[in-house]
Amino acid sequence: MSKVAHYLQEHLLGEVIDTPQARKYFATDSSIFTVTPSLVVYPRNENDIRKVARFTWQLAERGRVIPITARGMGSNQSGAAIGSGIVMAFPAHMNRIVELDGKTGVVSVEPGLTYGKLQQTLYTHGRFLPPAPATSEYSTLGGAIASDSSGEKSVKYGTIRRYTKGLRVVLANGEVIETKRLNKRELSKKLGLATFEGEIYRSLDTLLEENQDKVSGLQLGVSKNSAGYALADIKQKDGSFDLTPLFVGSQGTLGIISEATLDTELYNPTTTLIAALVDDLGVAEEILTELSKLPDGPSSVEAVDGQLLNFVDQYSPNQLKGVLNKPFPKLLLLIEFDNFSPRVQKRMAKKTEKLLSHYQVSFQTETEEAGQQRLWKVRHATASVLAHSENHLKAVPFIEDAVVPLDRFQELLGSIYALLAKHHLQAAVWGQAGDGNLHLQPFLDLAQIGDRQKLFRLMDEYYALVISLGGSTSGGHGDGRIRGAYLAKLYGDDVYALLDKVKQIFDPYKTLNTGVKIGVKIEDIKPLLRDEYANDQLWDHLPRF
Repeated sequence: MSKVAHYLQEHLLGEVIDTPQARKYFATDSSIFTVTPSLVVYPRNENDIRKVARFTWQLAERGRVIPITARGMGSNQSGAAIGSGIVMAFPAHMNRIVELDGKTGVVSVEPGLTYGKLQQTLYTHGRFLPPAPATSEYSTLGGAIASDSSGEKSVKYGTIRRYTKGLRVVLANGEVIETKRLNKRELSKKLGLATFEGEIYRSLDTLLEENQDKVSGLQLGVSKNSAGYALADIKQKDGSFDLTPLFVGSQGTLGIISEATLDTELYNPTTTLIAALVDDLGVAEEILTELSKLPDGPSSVEAVDGQLLNFVDQYSPNQLKGVLNKPFPKLLLLIEFDNFSPRVQKRMAKKTEKLLSHYQVSFQTETEEAGQQRLWKVRHATASVLAHSENHLKAVPFIEDAVVPLDRFQELLGSIYALLAKHHLQAAVWGQAGDGNLHLQPFLDLAQIGDRQKLFRLMDEYYALVISLGGSTSGGHGDGRIRGAYLAKLYGDDVYALLDKVKQIFDPYKTLNTGVKIGVKIEDIKPLLRDEYANDQLWDHLPRF
C-alpha cells in the first residue's frame, strides 16, 4: 500500500484500497475513456470526505496535486466518474435516506443512494421524484444531481435542479457548507465570514455583478441545459442568493456533495399513453410544437426512430412481436398524460388524438397498465442496441446528449441521418422528443485507428451542427471530459473565461475532478480513449440510457 493510502487509512473510518484490481475496475465508467486512479476511498460519513479534501488541499499547497473524483455507480457517459488521483466511491456506505417528511414529501439523502431505491420508498408514501433517468435503477442521486439529470418525464417536470432545495457540500479545503436560498441579510452574513466559504461568496458575488451581460449568455433557448455552470440561477432580482443551482450539474468540479435535500411530487399511477406512428419528420415537429402548447400537457413525449426499430426487429424481434407491425414508422412517439384529474387527463388525451387525426397519423391509446407496459417496452429496447456486439462493432456514446429548440427538431434529426450516411455509420436514435433532446450511439470498433479518427471527426461536425441550431451540447448527461472540450465553442471565449474563473474561485489548486468540464481540450482526451468499449460494471442491471 502506498504512503498516501496508509496515511488516509489511519485517519478515515472508511476503507482505502489501492490494489491493481480495484484501480482497474475504477479506471472506467460508462464513457469511452479510461483513466486509472491511484487509490479508492469508500467514505463512511461526511467527516471522511472532509478529511480527504483537507489532505489533498494541504498537499496541493506544497505543490503536489492529487485530484479527487466523486463517483456513484459509474453510469456517467461523459467521463466525469474517472480520475487519476483518488476516486471516492459513495454507494458502499453513504447510501441512506436521512429523513423523509411524509406530509410535505421533502426528503434528505446521501449521495450514494440509488435513484431507484429512493423512488420505491417514495411510492409507498404516494410520491415520486420525477426527473428519473433511464438509468435510475442503478444510478445514484449524487450522480444525478452532479449531472443535472432528467428523463422520460422531463417535458413536464424538468430536471433535478428544479427539485434540489439545498445541499451539504464539502469544499476543496475540507470546509463543509450548507446551501439554500439566502435573503439579503443572510447573504450579508456570508459575505462577512473570514473563511473559505466567505471568500467564495465575496468573489462570486463580485463576479456576477461585474459580468451580468456574460451571465445572460449562458441562457440558451432550449428546454434544459447542463453545459457549463448555472450562473444565471444564483442571484435573483430581489437580491436573494443560492449556491445550490451552481453545484447541481457541476460534476464534482466545485465541491463534493455529502447530502441533498429534495422536493418531490404526488404520484399518480393512473396514466394514459398514446403511441403515434409518424412517417414525416416535419409533421413530427409540428405535433411536438402543438403538444407543448397544451394547458395541461403530457408528462412524457419520448421518441424511438425507425432505425432503432429495424435494429431490434433484426436482432431481437420478439421484443416487438404483438406491439408493432412492419413497416415501421420513421418515428414512434410515446405520449403520456398523468394529470390527477381523470376528467382533465381524458380531455388532454382526446385533444392529442384529434391532433394526430388532423395530421393523418396512426395512433394507439392505452389506459391499462398491461398495454402501456408493452408500448414502453419498445422505448426500453434501446438496451438491445447497447448490449449488441457484432464484428467488434459496439454502440459507442460520444454524441448522445444534444438538445435543440423544438422548431429545429426536424433539422436536427435530418442532419443526424445525413452525418451518419456521410461517415458510413449505423446508429439508432431515441430520446425526449418533447424537449428536443435526442440520444444516439453510432456503431464503431475502437480498436481500429480509422474508427478512432472517425469518432473525433464526427464529434466536431455533430457539436458544430447542434451549436448552429441554437442548441446545447449537453441536455442532461453533463459535459464531463467529452463535451467540456466544446464549451468555448458553445458559449464563446468571453463566457467560457467566466466559467473558468468560477472554477478558480472554488478550486484554486485544481484538486476537484481535474480534467472534467473546465480546462479540457481535444488533445487532452484523445490519449484517454479506450481501445474497446464495454459497460461491464452494469451488466447486472442491463444498461439503459
